[in-house]
Amino acid sequence: TDAPKRAADASHDQDGPEKPGKDASGTGTDTDAPKTAAPADDAPRGQDEAGDAARAASGTGTGTDAPKRAADASHDQDGPEKPGKDASATGTDTDASKAAAPADDASRDEEGAGDAGTTTDAPHSDVTRDRDEAGGAAQDGPGADAEEGGSSGAAGTAKAVVPAGAAPAAREAADDASVEDGDDRHDADGSGAADDAGAKGEDEDRDGRPKAGGPVDQPTAVFRTGRPSAPAVDQPTTMLKLGTAGRETEAERTSKFVALKRDGDLGVRKPPATPAAPTASLPQVGPERTTQQPLPPRPPLDLLAELTNTPPPPQTPLRTAVRRVKIWAPLVVLLVIVFAIVQAVRPLPAPSLVLTAEDAHTFDGDQVKLPWPDEGQGWMSGDGIGSMDHFGEQKPVAIGSVAKTMTAYIILREHPLKPGEEGPKIEVDARAEEEGGYDKVGESTLNTVKAGDSLTEKQALSAVMVPSANNIARLLARWDAGSEEAFVKKMNDTAKELGMTNTTYTDPSGLKETTVSTAEDQTKLGIAAMRIPAMVAITSAASWTDPSGKYWSNYNELPYTMGAIGIKTGSTTKAGGNLLFAARKEVDGQAVIVVGAILGQHKSPILTTVNEVSKPALRAAQEALTSAKILKKGDVVGYVDDGLGGRTPVAVTEDVKAVGWAGLSVKLTFAGDEVPHTAKAGTKVGALTVGDGTSGAVEVPVALQEDLVEPGFTDRLTRLS
Repeated sequence: TDAPKRAADASHDQDGPEKPGKDASGTGTDTDAPKTAAPADDAPRGQDEAGDAARAASGTGTGTDAPKRAADASHDQDGPEKPGKDASATGTDTDASKAAAPADDASRDEEGAGDAGTTTDAPHSDVTRDRDEAGGAAQDGPGADAEEGGSSGAAGTAKAVVPAGAAPAAREAADDASVEDGDDRHDADGSGAADDAGAKGEDEDRDGRPKAGGPVDQPTAVFRTGRPSAPAVDQPTTMLKLGTAGRETEAERTSKFVALKRDGDLGVRKPPATPAAPTASLPQVGPERTTQQPLPPRPPLDLLAELTNTPPPPQTPLRTAVRRVKIWAPLVVLLVIVFAIVQAVRPLPAPSLVLTAEDAHTFDGDQVKLPWPDEGQGWMSGDGIGSMDHFGEQKPVAIGSVAKTMTAYIILREHPLKPGEEGPKIEVDARAEEEGGYDKVGESTLNTVKAGDSLTEKQALSAVMVPSANNIARLLARWDAGSEEAFVKKMNDTAKELGMTNTTYTDPSGLKETTVSTAEDQTKLGIAAMRIPAMVAITSAASWTDPSGKYWSNYNELPYTMGAIGIKTGSTTKAGGNLLFAARKEVDGQAVIVVGAILGQHKSPILTTVNEVSKPALRAAQEALTSAKILKKGDVVGYVDDGLGGRTPVAVTEDVKAVGWAGLSVKLTFAGDEVPHTAKAGTKVGALTVGDGTSGAVEVPVALQEDLVEPGFTDRLTRLS
């Protein structure tokens, strides 16, 4: 607000030193000369005090704060007054002992102040009355006690305040001055304050009690820096509030003060600005705390443009494509390098042999038909070649003592013997001796053994396969597995291994009719048994002599009638006559074994009948065997595949001849161990097998025609699996 400026203007508008009788409100009305007159020598001091008060109101005092003084004066009016404290808000406090006057002087001064708009120091009771008449219009502010030698001002917030106890003429003059425009408003507001200060000085001089110690530096004594207790309020509005006891109208709330003169026009000198003290920086502990949400990441080009203060180029399809290439190209190159390294160090796949020749060969002629009996079932096969012929329905039937073939096969597999070797000794127990006497009721047994005797493994197997001794078969089962039941389990497990899907064993001797099988399954067992030389040697014997010296003939007549090599007969009332047989024939330098089985011959005598019907079938099978040259030496039959596209050809090292019979189709396959990654030409890398792939098939070695080398880097790099 500009109230201080108006007070200063009023002070400057006064014509020199104040003259007696001039109106304190600045309106030109003369006051009573006797009441306001002051000695001539005191006029200059009153003038100085009026000038100080004007300077205090305009804010141009030196070294002190005018708002502070105004607040002190306001506090002096409202608060509990002490004797000698200024109640007129004129900005000058006097000592209580010096300012107090007799009651008649105080009354005279009060009447004079009613015309001049000023008040003088009075006792505490008079000040209290003045405060009550003001109605609380003055504002409170911090002040200083007169007893402590301090001084307070009447313009705490730079407001031109009309005291509540002033004369009506002064109040009306102040109200009129608040609504006038231009310099008149400044003069009216400022002159009242200046005349108040002059009147106070005159009162002090008239009382004849000047301040002790001579004149006091008025700016130092009057001005005091203080902080207003209430916020600054528009000065014209404040003056109006004082007149209406704190209630403001709509016009007051909407009024806006417009300054008519600038500080430069009034000659007011502003104090130099004091530079702010530098703020000491404190070290930050921990992450910076902020309530703002993080901004989303900006595109790389925008960030680069912000750093370089260069705006990003306009987006075009070409620029976008180039930017993507620049971003992704290094990543792609890195991935390619990593991929190449991984491909180079990956383990190489295992090479394999691939057949390029025909994978099968069919012999010329019609399918072979063998002479079979009218009843039962039969099957004929060549070891390693395939099935030659069969007849009857292949359904499980009782097989009798043919089951002893499985017993002997398991014993020789788990306790191998070389041809002519006797093997370990087996002690005969009491049960074997007891069961030896079952021959009296028609069971085949070895009745010459006694408990405590010993039989070698070969002797025990011969007793089982030649005279078909049931008690020795059970003895071998207990010796091998600990019990007959455990051995029977082994028999069934072995049948599954050989692919005998229609066979069930319930006892080691086959005496029980629940032990059943088919001719096909027994042929499979016979082929496996004939691959054991000790089995061939035992079963091809026409007779056998036990340890006691008793001679036993073989119930199988084929070995000594036509040179067959086995295998075993079996007969019961329900099963009839059964025979598992085998024969060997040399064909074009290769030994071929033919194995057959005929079951279910019930024509009496059943063993004689089964022997008789088996001879023509076995003889026809031997005659049907033939040989054919399939490949010549050096023929390329395949190649070595290194797994990465590399191929090295291989060829047979000798002529390939296949043994079979008319109408037979034989398979050609590669067999061999692990193929190396590198090898010289001529190195044997496997064999070409002609047949069913078993041990009886024809095998011819194959060798490399060229050097076998590892795959190159390009091949390693381009492999995908």
